[in-house]
Amino acid sequence: MSTFEVTRNALIPAPAEDIFPLVNNFHEWTKWSPWEAADPAMKRSYAGSAAGVGAKYAWSGNRKAGSGTMEIVDTDEPRSINIALEFTKPFKAVNPTTFTFTPSANGTDVTWTMTGENKGIGKVFALFMNMDKMVGGDFEKGLASLAAAVARPKP
Repeated sequence: MSTFEVTRNALIPAPAEDIFPLVNNFHEWTKWSPWEAADPAMKRSYAGSAAGVGAKYAWSGNRKAGSGTMEIVDTDEPRSINIALEFTKPFKAVNPTTFTFTPSANGTDVTWTMTGENKGIGKVFALFMNMDKMVGGDFEKGLASLAAAVARPKP
């Protein structure tokens, strides 16, 4: 069985307390998620808690956006958030995802990690596609957008 891990991090010049809520609440992801622009007509639904453990998000979009669900399964505010990420299209996959927020002298080091197993069609797909290359760029864009979202003045 082959497994993979995609990790990216960025230093965001803000305290973890300002960044954490933008990740811990799926309603806030529209401000920074790298996949929001993949399908302007993407359908979204929210369930469970408004934020934190039990918050659920589902999306369904075009071929590029795919479809799936996310649920926050554990948080340690403002240090970490664990998400159960499940894709249903273009192929089924379960990818545990973690965000960690580590204070540093110039702000917060934010690390975004997704892990998974290549099995079934995913195993065949992995022979031709590098998950790190495929998803890593999106993570980098997302972290840059997260930094920009934190920097925006609050209304």
